[in-house]
Amino acid sequence: MENKDNPTYSQQPSWEREVLEKVALAAVVEQRRSRRWNNFFKSLMFIYLLGIVSIAVYPNFKDGFSSSNEAHTAIIDILGVIADNEDANATNIIEGLRNAVKDSNTKGIILNINSPGGSPVQSAYIYDEIRRIKKEHPDLPIHSVVGDICASGGYYIAAASDKIFVSPASIIGSIGVIMNGFGFVDVLKKLGVERRLLTAGSHKAMLDQFSPSNEVETQHMQSLLDEVHQQFIDAVRIGRGDRLIESEDTFSGLIWTGATGVKLGIADGFGNIDSVAKNEIGTKKKVNFTPQKELLSQMIGDLGLSFGQAFNSALHSISLR
Repeated sequence: MENKDNPTYSQQPSWEREVLEKVALAAVVEQRRSRRWNNFFKSLMFIYLLGIVSIAVYPNFKDGFSSSNEAHTAIIDILGVIADNEDANATNIIEGLRNAVKDSNTKGIILNINSPGGSPVQSAYIYDEIRRIKKEHPDLPIHSVVGDICASGGYYIAAASDKIFVSPASIIGSIGVIMNGFGFVDVLKKLGVERRLLTAGSHKAMLDQFSPSNEVETQHMQSLLDEVHQQFIDAVRIGRGDRLIESEDTFSGLIWTGATGVKLGIADGFGNIDSVAKNEIGTKKKVNFTPQKELLSQMIGDLGLSFGQAFNSALHSISLR
């Protein structure tokens, strides 16, 4: 029936109507195809992300599941710089140690150490926790296995363990404390820059990089370093006992190879994680108890890593490195 109010469409020749219908139909088909492809790619992306998450969490899930019914050696990773804002911090490592001890199937603990050192406070926290565990669980062996390096704060921690195992080429030692900085007084003079500094407290700007050095403040900071160094020395002596062959170089900050370290009583023998787990603890199975960051938290945290490290380095200049 012809629509007199709107005759445009009905008055068109039939071939034009057919063309318009085909064009409209083609547009609908194309929209449907586009939606299908869009849904396909969204599903593909979801599967891809799910795979990444699964790969990230599966090792921990697998280890946690298997640890409940089989004798094993617990592994605690101490990797990289030891600091509150790093993965190798006291909170994480102590949590891993306590979880390992709580597991009734843990037959021994290996500290997997590959660290140049770091914060004396964080190192001392971990050292004290290992000593506490050894006191409460005297039959639970705790050994350290050194990778490339176990120096300064890393060795502070290792000294608390029952035995320290190294590779002949490992670097070990550096029993000392360091504090460093720069002085820019002459630079300011050459640039014609005047330093304007206001303080409340005669030593509030102690070790200010743009002010001349102060002998009183320098001696004060040296006594502070000596005190921390003595704490380090005492910890090593307690941990190593009669095995340590002391000389004038032992606590000088020198480093040695693993082979020389064994001769000096700084280490006990050669071995890796597998050999120590098998020969010292008596298990083939190993379970890593090192707490891992959640994937999302790690992604978010890494965004500010560079800024955080730069800012933190200005606040923490004293280290066992």
